[in-house]
Amino acid sequence: MIEPEPLQLVGTNEVRWRRRTFLHFSGCDYFRLARDPRIIAAARAGAEKLGVSVAASRLTTGNHEIYGGLEAALARFFGAETALSISDGYLAPLAVAQSLAGEFTHALVDEFSHGALMDAARMEDCVITHFKHRDITDLKNLITRCGKRARPIVLTDGMFSHDGSVAPLREYLKILPAHGMILVDDAHGGGVLGKTGKGSLELTGVSRERIIQCTTLSKAFGVFGGVVLASLAVRQKIVERSRIFMGSTPLPLPLAQAALTSLKILGRESARRIRLFENVQRLRDALRSSGWEVADTPGPIVRLPDLSQAETASLKRYLLAAGIFPPFLQYGEASRGVFRFVVSSQHTHRQLDTLANVLGRWKQTLQSRR
Repeated sequence: MIEPEPLQLVGTNEVRWRRRTFLHFSGCDYFRLARDPRIIAAARAGAEKLGVSVAASRLTTGNHEIYGGLEAALARFFGAETALSISDGYLAPLAVAQSLAGEFTHALVDEFSHGALMDAARMEDCVITHFKHRDITDLKNLITRCGKRARPIVLTDGMFSHDGSVAPLREYLKILPAHGMILVDDAHGGGVLGKTGKGSLELTGVSRERIIQCTTLSKAFGVFGGVVLASLAVRQKIVERSRIFMGSTPLPLPLAQAALTSLKILGRESARRIRLFENVQRLRDALRSSGWEVADTPGPIVRLPDLSQAETASLKRYLLAAGIFPPFLQYGEASRGVFRFVVSSQHTHRQLDTLANVLGRWKQTLQSRR
């Protein structure tokens, strides 16, 4: 992969690229909280009062009281027994895997899982097998082949970022042995999915028994840092066994302060979540009316059907000419490249309609040439 050129956010829904300003339908700041004045003020106040860093791990001299306060607030927000903050969202499932290494015989991983889960599986110290994407039957067959004495752990994204689909957690639990576990990377679902933003677990209506949920503060919450939501026993294992937790400096203090403010905002302002999904539906309806086939997934992501290389280049040029930055991704499952439009609660109707109209005109142009 070639490193992308720099992009600069210059407005609520705009970016600056090559001296031009474009409409922005990328990134994962679903509620645009990363630029919310209240959160910026909280970070500034935190820096002035607390400093920037504890400059030590939490197991030495870095266990500042703000981390306990943040974790208590996270546990309340998500309805979990406990929460543990990790210095980075990618590292959260890895810290879990380090703490549980040797406890499971098989790691069963959704083939489209995020790289963090792929790396976490390698740390489980057990046999690793991949199952077909969100395929209940394939997972059931794998569990059967593991044997009656197996202790499997299933690793899956909660919401998959390439198209906004969600893992069928309820069905997974039904086929999982009583001594099995599910590790959910809910980086994209946390704060977004479910009536109150508790993520994929709330959306699918499952309890936290036999599920460890990881999420991040860098997407819906607009800040930074990883989170593990689990039982007190699992939390203690991470503290005692995970080198990631034991050997790293925790979240910078101003960001911990900002995260507390973000949790309060998302907890109080439920209208943001309602507006987010109204925006998603508006865009999907408009695209379908112009002939596009787009999936009706639970997440605020609109993925276009796969295009040829020539069609991809044509659409990129068309979007740029219309003042829209092309959200074309080439990583993970989408290594061949897909157009993925991420909708935010703060996109205006005019901006959404502009995107839909541009995509509709391009499709008409394409069809007229055939």
